[in-house]
Amino acid sequence: MLLKKRIPMKYVLGKIKIEIALVLAYTILFEIFHHYFINLPVDIPIAIPTMIGTIISLLLAFKSNQAYDRWWEARIVWGAVVNDSRTLIRQVLTFYKDPDFSVEASEFKENFAKRQIAWCYSLGQALRNKDAIKPLKGLMSEDEIKYIKNHQNVPNAILMLHARDLRNAKNEKKINMYQQVEIDNTLSRLCDEMGKCERIKNTIFPTTYSMYIRLTLCLFIFLLPFGLTSVLSWFAIPLITAIAAAFFLIERMAIHLQDPFENRPTDTPVTSIANTIEKNIKQMLNEYQSEFDILKEFHLDDEPKKIEKDAYFVL
Repeated sequence: MLLKKRIPMKYVLGKIKIEIALVLAYTILFEIFHHYFINLPVDIPIAIPTMIGTIISLLLAFKSNQAYDRWWEARIVWGAVVNDSRTLIRQVLTFYKDPDFSVEASEFKENFAKRQIAWCYSLGQALRNKDAIKPLKGLMSEDEIKYIKNHQNVPNAILMLHARDLRNAKNEKKINMYQQVEIDNTLSRLCDEMGKCERIKNTIFPTTYSMYIRLTLCLFIFLLPFGLTSVLSWFAIPLITAIAAAFFLIERMAIHLQDPFENRPTDTPVTSIANTIEKNIKQMLNEYQSEFDILKEFHLDDEPKKIEKDAYFVL
């Protein structure tokens, strides 16, 4: 997704190239008829298309604001995904008891962290109607992927695996009841954020509203040459085309913003955000692993006092 990079003008104009071509052809034909069929009554007061243009401006402004609200809500939700993903891994790394510095505990935390990374990528892919299983390879085991393939909602299945490991850790007394509740609350927030994204994705912007704007815009462009041709003559062709292009661009911008998960340059950058989450989680995991190796080395040397001191300052 492109947020800070420039979007090529070719891409922008390419979205309305058909509309521009039709308007250009219409205005050229209109001028030809106006100049070669003098008796044809083609003049109307410019105030008429001006009033229609004002109405269209208000409608487009309202639609653009509503579309931007949907886009901004999607961005807020993914900001919450970033925060809760960091919180989840921090809780798992710090709550899970590991007095013997066992390899099993280290693997548990690493698998949990990689699974959360996979969840972020799969959620983004699912919202874009792409293969949500593909990002899981290399982050989750084959058994887990096989389990997930039996579910229609891949991100929800990953949260189920989170909950299963959390239950097992509670049964093995690696975490206590209060810690389990805290981590489960974080999982609930992630599930809530997933549901909000799905609501935005599946809630269709009223099609009749867009249809009325398009019909009114076509009427405005149809009447505009009648009010300008007697004043500007042939110069009305580029002017009307430019005015029409401006209106069509605003309309198309609103259409793109109202669907923030369609893999366009104006969409919510879910892949980029998931990549940021991956970097943060891996850094947390690497720091934990470094601390784990240091404490394990001291533990093997039977220096409990030094372990306690170092652990205090590290954690």
